[in-house]
Amino acid sequence: MEHNMFCFQCEQTAGCSGCMGKAGVCGKTAATARIQDELTGALIGLAGASEGKDRSPEADRLIVKGLFATLTNVSFDDSALNELLAEAGRLKHSLSPMCGSCMADCGRTEDFDMNRLWAEDEDIRSLKSLILFGMRGMAAYAYHAMVLGHEDKGVMDYFYKGLFAVGYDSYTVQDLLPIVMELGAVNLDCMALLDRANRQAFGIPAPAQVSLTVEQGPFIVISGHDLHDLKLLLEQTQGRGINIYTHGEMLPAHAYPELRKYSHLKGNFGTAWQNQQKEFSDLPAPVLFTTNCLMSPKPSYSDRVFTTALVSYPGIVHIDGRKDFSPVIQKALELG
Repeated sequence: MEHNMFCFQCEQTAGCSGCMGKAGVCGKTAATARIQDELTGALIGLAGASEGKDRSPEADRLIVKGLFATLTNVSFDDSALNELLAEAGRLKHSLSPMCGSCMADCGRTEDFDMNRLWAEDEDIRSLKSLILFGMRGMAAYAYHAMVLGHEDKGVMDYFYKGLFAVGYDSYTVQDLLPIVMELGAVNLDCMALLDRANRQAFGIPAPAQVSLTVEQGPFIVISGHDLHDLKLLLEQTQGRGINIYTHGEMLPAHAYPELRKYSHLKGNFGTAWQNQQKEFSDLPAPVLFTTNCLMSPKPSYSDRVFTTALVSYPGIVHIDGRKDFSPVIQKALELG
């Protein structure tokens, strides 16, 4: 397809058909979209190179992170995506060092060109896209469970199987339909995996009343759905006179007793994630994004936005894997 970009994986997509201009409705540029396609193709190549070999935990983690990073509203940062792309290439080369020099058209270990998928027969394209987009969503669950030390071999096996299916040209509709149906079952297993991880880490969830009132004093808004990041933020702000408010998909955190026990977890701020550009405009507090649902920050509040984990945006302060939230805390104290 001769477009600057082609992306149709989310409900925001332009005209209900696909974003094809210089940028997507979400704010993702055509250049970023191309890198995400290259990363997806590299993950397909890595899955092919892993076939018949003992998979490494490093490759498993990279596939989960790479799929998650290509989900809409996660990473807008080309440099961060290129790091994942380079790691995929390194891992694939370690599994199949001859790849790239061999002229055989095996189609199994080469990086996949996503333009081939978009140009497929519409039924094949639809089924493969359902597998790909479903895996990207499932990778978010798998990633959060992985952070808490929980993994599932069946779920991981499917990531490799699904990636191979997306890149394999000879599959028919009849071949792909069972793989699509299997995706639903495996996704349910992945959700159960995350539920077990959350229950072990944060207790048995129960209904709770959540205040929608912002109290006077310094505060931080935390968005996304990484409960582990919220726990770390609560620990680091305890006794600092800073209140914490959830936003968007972080709202269910109030159901977990090990999070609710922190008295400075005060309530929830704002409405749906797509209203953030309006609701954050005059917000006198920093906002920490832990997972997807980040929209292009407007200049009026971009200096108060922080990201962590796989969420990244050019020019925005990123909290690395050490999870030292001091910059966020300092900004909250400055704003008062």
